[in-house]
Amino acid sequence: MAVKDSNGTVLVDGDSVQVIKDLKVKGTSVTLKRGTIMRGIRLTGDDDEVEGRTDKVKDLVLKACFLKKA
Repeated sequence: MAVKDSNGTVLVDGDSVQVIKDLKVKGTSVTLKRGTIMRGIRLTGDDDEVEGRTDKVKDLVLKACFLKKA
């Protein structure tokens, strides 16, 4: 299982990633702005999902296609 970001770079546990597009977070009124950095990501059992946290929202699961390695 290899999780790849939007540029095709392989991601591993503990990497820092950057959001490449404004994303609305379901269940909240928060929007993650383009350029937001997520540090110390964790890989889930799915090959296209990544778990992480930001200052505004804790425990996010995002699709890897909206991220790039920072």
